[in-house]
Amino acid sequence: MSIKSDLEKNRVQELDDLLSALKPKILEYISQADPNSSNYKSSSLGTYHEPRFLREKLITSSGNNLDKPCTPEQLAETIDKVLEYSVNTWNPGFLDKLYASNNPIGVVSDILLSILNTNSHVYTVSPVLSVLENYIGHKYASLFFTNNQETCGGLTFSGGSWSNITSMQIARSLKYPETKSKGNAGYKFAIYTSKHCHYSVVKGAILLGLGSENVFKVDVTPQGLLNVLDLENVIEETIKKGFTPLYINATAGTTVFGSFDPFIQIHKVAKKYNVYFHIDGSWGGNVIFSPHYKNRLQGCEFADSITVNPHKMLGIPTTCSFLLLPHVGNFQATMSLQAPYLFHGRDNPEEGNYDLADGTMGCGRRADSFKFYLAWLYYGESGFQDRVDHAFKIQGYFVDKIKANSAFEIVGPKFPQCLQVCFYYHPPNIKASNTEITRYISRELHKLGKYLVDFSPNPEDDSKGEFFRVVFNSPILTDKIVDDLYDSIVQVGQELE
Repeated sequence: MSIKSDLEKNRVQELDDLLSALKPKILEYISQADPNSSNYKSSSLGTYHEPRFLREKLITSSGNNLDKPCTPEQLAETIDKVLEYSVNTWNPGFLDKLYASNNPIGVVSDILLSILNTNSHVYTVSPVLSVLENYIGHKYASLFFTNNQETCGGLTFSGGSWSNITSMQIARSLKYPETKSKGNAGYKFAIYTSKHCHYSVVKGAILLGLGSENVFKVDVTPQGLLNVLDLENVIEETIKKGFTPLYINATAGTTVFGSFDPFIQIHKVAKKYNVYFHIDGSWGGNVIFSPHYKNRLQGCEFADSITVNPHKMLGIPTTCSFLLLPHVGNFQATMSLQAPYLFHGRDNPEEGNYDLADGTMGCGRRADSFKFYLAWLYYGESGFQDRVDHAFKIQGYFVDKIKANSAFEIVGPKFPQCLQVCFYYHPPNIKASNTEITRYISRELHKLGKYLVDFSPNPEDDSKGEFFRVVFNSPILTDKIVDDLYDSIVQVGQELE
């Protein structure tokens, strides 16, 4: 007797058919967004559509349903619509968020991971990927922890938020080991961070049962840096109220202004009060690759952990986030549980941990580190340096340009420290509010399909209204594109009535 599946096909031929049909669509999509292509269309970024419009186009009117397999024609039509109505992040006009477009080697690495389709939780099912993650985690960490070259290392987590949250759990387990079995064990822990921190710090406190009210926001300086004097005052005040100082979060490249906190001074405070010191470098941490800008991370070697996201400044496919530690063994020390059905121990106790999920709070893990490894191999460290330096050069060019026009007003540090530029634009003879102007111009630029730029409320003064936050993080940006962005802002602003 032979039992056959309705899905039994020649999978090699099936994959070949699908890829052959998809390849020209992908190349067309990317070529339209590439200024170096003869097929380039500046409007290929895509325009905004309401959710109900997309539901109608992709679901209601498509004639597709999930009860039976679609036809090849229906599949092709669906793929076409997904490409047509999505934001094309390969377009240099994508200046909205802190991550940038993908790159060819990134596509290749994602395809390879999909082909392997393995879980990098235990060595036996992902031997190569586990070895490479340990290798690249150590190499990456050694750039930051220059005082712990031999013992440092890192693991990937699904985004900077989870890297930050994991660091908070490591802090509690390292400083107070009994909390692994007894929860907060009677302690009233306090978390300290600047008012400009990422929201994941507060979410981490909620998730770990510390509570959002136990996160104390510290004042910032006019440059957006954590005020170290206020930090120490806040710690003293919380101690008097019965709190146990646990964790200080500093930031390398804040989400809004891109500021780098004073890490050496923060380290001294953390040491004085025996507090765990974490740096959220999700955005700005990769300046470490540039000899010109890595001094902004001065003091990072004193941190107890650092979050860094290659999927942001380095353009690795999302998601790819590392949590780096000066002592890689602390992953297992704080996370490991006895699970002999999964983790069978090491044949050689002197070797490092290759059952990587034994160092995390999860189990299923996609080997995002492979995408970083392959890009680092492909571009080399010098290629990452060139990418970072080019981005800062483009950012500086835009800053100089808007400073020369009094209609533009930089918000935050007058000399932005990371790759985003925050500013108001005041069109001559227009009486509208800052928020009205910013939102109008931003939306009109998107309607043109040329530029997608973000905006933000003023964290220091709500009454001033929202401002532009434009991120210069693409390796294909040129001075000509920046000139056109500038001219487009001015032109659209003149149309505001």
